Amino acid sequence: MTAAALPEAFVHSIDSFLTYALAEQGLAAHSVEAYRRDLGDFAAFVTSRGAPSPSKVTRAAITVYLISLRRRGRAAATVKRRTAAIRSFYRYLLREEAIDADPTLDLATSKLPRRLPRVLTVEEIEQLLATPDPSTPEGTRDRAMLELMYASGLRVSETVGLELSDIDLAHEVVRCVGKGNKERVVPVGTQAVRALRAYLSQVRPRLVRAHPTQALFVSRLGGPMTRQGCWKLIRRYARRSGISRPLSPHVLRHSFATHLLERGADLRAVQEMLGHASISTTQVYTHLTRERLREVYRQSHPRDGMRISLGPARKRRQAEHRTQTAERRKPRG
Repeated sequence: MTAAALPEAFVHSIDSFLTYALAEQGLAAHSVEAYRRDLGDFAAFVTSRGAPSPSKVTRAAITVYLISLRRRGRAAATVKRRTAAIRSFYRYLLREEAIDADPTLDLATSKLPRRLPRVLTVEEIEQLLATPDPSTPEGTRDRAMLELMYASGLRVSETVGLELSDIDLAHEVVRCVGKGNKERVVPVGTQAVRALRAYLSQVRPRLVRAHPTQALFVSRLGGPMTRQGCWKLIRRYARRSGISRPLSPHVLRHSFATHLLERGADLRAVQEMLGHASISTTQVYTHLTRERLREVYRQSHPRDGMRISLGPARKRRQAEHRTQTAERRKPRG
């Protein structure tokens, strides 16, 4: 069932909720579109099973819908996101008195397994940042963008949303607006500042030409850089630099946080730079750094290495000792 075929009660309620999320909650446009798809899929499911409006949907119907997602092979993250969208939708309807009771109360949801974020090593980061060709306008721009993302841990949406006034190269900071329309100021490393100066003085004026815009990063046609454009260039440079693993802009953000913590940065400071509302979100990087430390220990500590290399010899000696002890204990005569 398409969105156009949904009952008017669902269409009106979803549109009102999305307008509220965009205007009052400050949700990003791409997040609003994701909510629209998720709620459209949910509405089509419950409508096909006889619910003419959101007020007629029961908790059992929502549970059946979530179970159907798992049976259709949807990822656990997708199920969690849709559950969150449905909860937010019904909380909004209850606040607006469009429904008498919230069917998502006490809705059971399964916990997602904790997944450690993918990160690049420092060596891989160096390879990636050295790949753009600074002798070309696009290469100079791309070097500046990659340097800034790794230096400041910006999300891709925050990066392409930057304007000229958001960059303060004299004080080496960048101001960005993150999730929930929250503003933060993040330091920018010296090498990123150098790359940005080269881009702003030598390249950006040539790219903008007759298309005046306040966007910091612009395409070769002079318009603001898009999220999709940023994704494409990062994947292209990953292939050129010899990184075979899948690489997204968020991997640079993960690498930024992990490398800071590995070198002794304070967890609260990293939380503030990333713009995380909760410290628990940032703590996932401490799990990652512990795993990496264990791996370094296993590979480097002499006693740990000795234990691994001498394991078979120790087993043989233990077996011989047990045999000799058994022989001594045998009754004589």
